[in-house]
Amino acid sequence: MKRYSGKGTEPKLSNRIRIARFISRSGSTSKTEIASCLNLSMPTTLQNVRELTEAGLVEEEGEYESTGGRRAKALSIRRDAGYAVGVDLTSNHITMVMANARKEIMASERVRTPFEDSTSYYECLSEQVSGFISRAGVEREKIAGVGFSLPGIVDRDQKLLLYSHVLRVRNVTFRQAGDRLGVPYDVINDASSAAFAELGSIVQKERTGNGEEENQNAVYLSLSNTVGGAICYGGRMYEGENFKSAEFGHMVIAKDGKRCYCGKKGCMDAYCSALVLQNDAGSSLEEFFDRVRQGEDSARKVWDRYLDDLAVSVTNLRMIFDCRIVLGGYVGGYLDEFMPDLSRKIMKYNNYDVDTSYLYTGRYKYNASAYGAALLFTDSILTKYLPGAII
Repeated sequence: MKRYSGKGTEPKLSNRIRIARFISRSGSTSKTEIASCLNLSMPTTLQNVRELTEAGLVEEEGEYESTGGRRAKALSIRRDAGYAVGVDLTSNHITMVMANARKEIMASERVRTPFEDSTSYYECLSEQVSGFISRAGVEREKIAGVGFSLPGIVDRDQKLLLYSHVLRVRNVTFRQAGDRLGVPYDVINDASSAAFAELGSIVQKERTGNGEEENQNAVYLSLSNTVGGAICYGGRMYEGENFKSAEFGHMVIAKDGKRCYCGKKGCMDAYCSALVLQNDAGSSLEEFFDRVRQGEDSARKVWDRYLDDLAVSVTNLRMIFDCRIVLGGYVGGYLDEFMPDLSRKIMKYNNYDVDTSYLYTGRYKYNASAYGAALLFTDSILTKYLPGAII
């Protein structure tokens, strides 16, 4: 995402951009907090907040608790200032998410539609997205853009899916689907997209008293039907020189181990994908975890073995990156209750950390990639109300 540098922009617009971004990232804030954190005078703050409010981007919503004087009004971005859509494609499903200007999920749908590289499929895809927007009751003019999350290596500039093992295709253009929508659109790798969603509350620009921002780093590990991930360094996603970074699923964790779909033996994907649990247990993930909770012996054995393989993988990532690790994807959505077991196993392999406080779990399950794709466009909602600005 582009970041505002402040160069070549009139001071008044520059302050308005900074304030709009601050309110958006804060979720809810006050004029006093804006002035303090951005090092702005109160008159400047009041004037810019008033202009953003009159433009329809910002609204007062509620009040802060009183500290002895008049209660400060809480400022937020208007929910209906604009919307963004995210679409996640898998071999058998289309998952769609609508996010409002506050980055809240306001609608979602998951439709079973087997993928095929055909004109009829892309027509169906654009029709599904258009129907989703209509059912959400949102005017097309309010849509800032549509992000497509794709399981494979993508070229965002050319809107190309360069290669996807999951979909079994190469060099597929998504212009044929995107151009039909009549709104801006983009494509992104599904693991990177999920990372945008899951890392949002962990890796972000931290506010400091002098208005400066401190970058944080994190690694995202996606545990879905394939294993992938993303690396966030200095607040930006590291994509690699050939768009192949964070292919964690193809790290070898067992020499001469199980055969991976890529042809190698011992890849993490062969041990830690969601399919390992579904195939070994002969059931869906939800049914599998129900059996684990009920103490069924066969399910517990499969799960214990899975956790041990995951512990080895997480330890390797921690040794390489020495930063926060977020476990997401389909399996990540179930991990909260099992974190003590996973932590104990990790500590058997890791002699350098005193605990696993660096480890987090994902929150969005099946919606993570679609939601992350929507986030590609939520910041651009602000630009509609700030002519000439680059957010």
